[in-house]
Amino acid sequence: MSALPFSEATFPLYLAPMAGVTDKSFRQICKNYGADVLVTEFVSAEGVFRRNQRTREYLDFDEIERPIGVQLFGADAAHMAEAARQVVDWVAPDFIDLNFGCPVNKVVAKNGGSALLKDCPTLASVAHSVVQAVGPVPVTAKIRIGWDADRINARDVAKILENCGIAALAVHGRTRAQGYSGEADWRVIGEVAQSVAMPVIGNGDLASAESVARRRAETNISGAMIGRAAMSAPWIFRQIKHYLATGELLSPPPLSERWNIILDHCRAEVREWGVEEPAMRSLRARLMAYSKNLPEAKSLRDKFQYVSSVAEVEKIAGRHITQSGSSASHPMPLVAT
Repeated sequence: MSALPFSEATFPLYLAPMAGVTDKSFRQICKNYGADVLVTEFVSAEGVFRRNQRTREYLDFDEIERPIGVQLFGADAAHMAEAARQVVDWVAPDFIDLNFGCPVNKVVAKNGGSALLKDCPTLASVAHSVVQAVGPVPVTAKIRIGWDADRINARDVAKILENCGIAALAVHGRTRAQGYSGEADWRVIGEVAQSVAMPVIGNGDLASAESVARRRAETNISGAMIGRAAMSAPWIFRQIKHYLATGELLSPPPLSERWNIILDHCRAEVREWGVEEPAMRSLRARLMAYSKNLPEAKSLRDKFQYVSSVAEVEKIAGRHITQSGSSASHPMPLVAT
C-alpha cells in the first residue's frame, strides 16, 4: 500500500470527500486533472458493520485512483474499529479517514461527525480503536475548528488525535455552527499546523490557485484539500500545481474541453448505474454545479433540470458551443463513446 504522500518536497492536493458528489466517476475526473489524494464519500460504520449492500457500493474504486482513503463516520469505537477492519479486508484502501467534521444534522444527531468535537473522550476512543484495529494501514482524520464560536478547540483535538496515532489531519476552517456560511478561519488552521508534528491539510475557501499559494505561505500546512471549487471546476488541481511550480496563472480549459468533462462524467455515470434515466436524474445537481463555469449559466440550468439522457446533454453542448463561438481548433466529439 502507498504511504501518505508527504515529504519536504511535496505538497499534495486532496479532493475533499463530499456526500453525493465524490463518487468514482467524479474522483477519476479530478485525478486526471492532478488531484493527488482521493477520499470516498463518507461511509456509515454501522452500514459496514451490518454489511449493508448500499454501503458496500460506496467503497468501490479503481486502482488508478490510488492513493485513496475510505472515510468512515460513527461514534461507537468498537463498531468503528470492526468496520475499518472489514473495509481494509474488502477493498484494501491506502488509508482509513475518520469523519469528525460533518455538520449535517442526521449525522450529528447520531453523535457522529462534528458532534464528537464536543465529546473528546469518545473521539479519542474512536481514533485509538481504529488505529489499533487496522495498523499498519495509516489512519487520518478530518475535523472542523470547533462546534461553535464559543467552543473552538481544534488545537486540543489535534493533539488528542496525534497522541492516538492519527497519521495526518485535515482541518476545515469553519465551526459546525457555521455550516458552509461565513469565512473559513485560516488563523486557527495555522495554529493547528504549528501545534502538532503530524501533517495538517488545510481546507476551506480554497477557490483558486492564488488562494492555495497564499495559505501555504501564511501557514505551516503540509497540503491542501479542495472541495466545492472542484465541483464546478475540476481542472483547478492542474491550475494550482502549475501556479505553485511556475508562479503563472493557467487559463481554464476551452469551452469544448469543459463540455467534454461534463459528457465524460455523464457517460461514466450511466455505465456505473447500467440504467440511463435514473443515472442522469442523479446527475442533475452535478450539472447545475458545472454550469457555474459556463457562459449563459442560467439558461443551461433551466435545461439541466429536465435532462434524462446523455443525448440530451450532447445536444445542449453542441448548441451551446455553436452559440458561444467556440474555436474550431478544439473540436468536441458529440457522439457517445
